Amino acid sequence: MPARQPAAADPGLTPERFRAAVEALAPDLRGGVALAVSGGPDSLALLLLAHRAGFDAVALTVDHRLRPEAAAEARHVAAVAAGLGVPHVTLAVDVPRTASVQAAARGVRYAAMAGWCDANDVRWLMTAHHADDQAETLLMRLSRGSGLGGMAGIRARRAVEGHAVTLLRPLLGARKAELVGLVEAAGIAAVDDPSNRSDAYDRTGARALLAGGGVDAGGAVATAAHLAEAEAALQWVADEAWAGRASVSGEAIALDTRGLPAELVRRLVLRAFREMQGVEPDGPALQRLLVGQGGTLGGVLVEGGPLWRFRPEPPRKMRTSTE
Repeated sequence: MPARQPAAADPGLTPERFRAAVEALAPDLRGGVALAVSGGPDSLALLLLAHRAGFDAVALTVDHRLRPEAAAEARHVAAVAAGLGVPHVTLAVDVPRTASVQAAARGVRYAAMAGWCDANDVRWLMTAHHADDQAETLLMRLSRGSGLGGMAGIRARRAVEGHAVTLLRPLLGARKAELVGLVEAAGIAAVDDPSNRSDAYDRTGARALLAGGGVDAGGAVATAAHLAEAEAALQWVADEAWAGRASVSGEAIALDTRGLPAELVRRLVLRAFREMQGVEPDGPALQRLLVGQGGTLGGVLVEGGPLWRFRPEPPRKMRTSTE
């Protein structure tokens, strides 16, 4: 028998593979792209790959002004981008002080980047989320009792609500170690954000569990992909149910939910709120409404049962007093 030939070495995360991942996500991609680059190894790897793959890119760094080092880190990213010949923009924002600073910062960050894209006619925004991020997200959402939509994890492509921008995450199949190695091989220093190690955030605990080998990141990514497909299928069914069972008359909506599974009823009720208010109620408030078969929520008067009815809450009568 002829001697077995050695297996070809894995070429790793090459620019060609990166471009193929982007094209698989966005075959309709045209024009320039914006890159979210914080200065950490993940986002610097995204910057390197997009540059090497020949994308017409601009790097966006958001300075949340939460740490004194942030401005210097933004200047560091600007210098790295300049060395590659990639335009760079720093977006300074103010983060409202809420119970979840990270969530508030995330919302402000995406709004700032999407707003810049709108103003500059850029229709694509890439972030450096990777397989380890996906695994951490699934672990956190599992511990919170998330539903199917939440367990579908980080989406590889989605529209940014309220903006003409599509978000792409072409690195979800890559491991963090690959991205770190890519940046180190290029001789580029990455920013170290100490909040990534803070016990104040749920993600830190999930990251520690992942690092201990208790969860396989590759398996978590595959699970998230399967759940995302199931979520898309169920949403298609919900859209079909809405088309056949919802009746809109002026400001009122009627829903015939007879014979429908509870999850479809939940989705149809959520859509009724979106149609009337433009926003959805949070999970606990919606659950109370479903269990109670109606009530008043967010300015909407709801009558439950097999036939659900939604209409604007009537104005409350003003109290008068006599002397």
